[in-house]
Amino acid sequence: MQEEILKNVREKRVKYIHLQFMDILGQVKSVMIPNIMLEKALSEGIVFDGSSIAGYATIDESDMRAVPDANTFQIMPDDPKTATIICDTYLPNGKRFEGDPRYVLQRILKKAEDKGFRFVTGPEFEFFLFKMNDGKPSLEPNDYGGYFDFGPVDKGEEVRKEIVGIFADMGYKPEATHHEVAPGQHEIDLRYGYALTIADRILTLKAMIKRVALKHGLYATFMPKPIFGINGTGMHVHQSLLTLDFEGNKFYDPNGKWQLSDIALHYIGGLLKHADETTAILNSWVNSYKRLVPGYEAPVYISWANLNRSALIRVPAGRGIKTRIELRNPDPAGNPYLQFAVMLAAGLDGIEKKIEPPEPVEQNIYAMSPDERREKGIKSLPESLGEALHHLSRSEFMKNILGEHIFNHFLHVKRREWEDYRAQVTQWEIDNLLPIL
Repeated sequence: MQEEILKNVREKRVKYIHLQFMDILGQVKSVMIPNIMLEKALSEGIVFDGSSIAGYATIDESDMRAVPDANTFQIMPDDPKTATIICDTYLPNGKRFEGDPRYVLQRILKKAEDKGFRFVTGPEFEFFLFKMNDGKPSLEPNDYGGYFDFGPVDKGEEVRKEIVGIFADMGYKPEATHHEVAPGQHEIDLRYGYALTIADRILTLKAMIKRVALKHGLYATFMPKPIFGINGTGMHVHQSLLTLDFEGNKFYDPNGKWQLSDIALHYIGGLLKHADETTAILNSWVNSYKRLVPGYEAPVYISWANLNRSALIRVPAGRGIKTRIELRNPDPAGNPYLQFAVMLAAGLDGIEKKIEPPEPVEQNIYAMSPDERREKGIKSLPESLGEALHHLSRSEFMKNILGEHIFNHFLHVKRREWEDYRAQVTQWEIDNLLPIL
């Protein structure tokens, strides 16, 4: 593999290689090297200062080594002099760094595979495009289109076309792209695939969306709720467990209720049981909870359904190999490696403990009264980052999944964010309270 990459670089005259990874917050990090350093990087990795990466290390334990995963090498079709490769992080002693989010996902995938499951995911990746103002992003959408709108209303179409074209040229098989509900809001759907591969592609997609948008004079943001009064940005994740050869679907049972297997129902049960604990990872920013409110198509209540889109989990219509569940609360601002890891871990726990989900709720939950929801046993997701962190901090389950390093560092970083936010005096308070108090 190494010799093949080096040959490819020589023949295609690639000059620059970006070695990439993610911090625990989901921000893409990169070190660029010239082609003459690639052989050494592939053999030895490159040393970097982990204390400068959010959640990685303290100043007294800063030395880290980024080791390229040769399977992720990719020449960029829109910039053929440049290639990217995603890295795993190691300690100076040669051991994997437990604070590497990619390692967290790799560990839980191995656990699933030991049980005979391949975890596959297919995210619906949403984002906003805003106009630039004197080189800075504004809050003015690039268009005033709506769901599935086409033509002159949707000026972001060229951005979407270029991104999907690049992904197709890379062999990533994007499924579809369209305008979303809110002005300036867009979606790109990635084809189902092995969860580690899809998380890697989200890393690439995040960087690519930003780059292509700027090329067109626009600013792309994954902020879940940048504008009050319109829909926020989510990342619905379709997921299922396949056989190790990817040929069979463990969620499908033609004779089961709703044609779902016990494995699928217990997986749903695990996701519902651990919904409170996983929310801080799936919705990891203060702003994430401005999206998770009634009235804007985002899930608020812990429930599942077959057709009802107000539920946290939905089971789309496809059966056979297409049998899957859709988790609707994650947003694209988080870390996909950690997001996929906690989803899978919660589902596996449901399978191991045979957690039965409640009956599906097909009524519009938003329209129910609090008493009606209480009678049906429907609880709400955490309403703020502070509440979500409270559930996370008390969860031994999550500590075991994330590992102590990420668990503790994530809580530390996010508690600081929450405390800083709580101390702010907002314009709403000035407008509504100052005149009367």
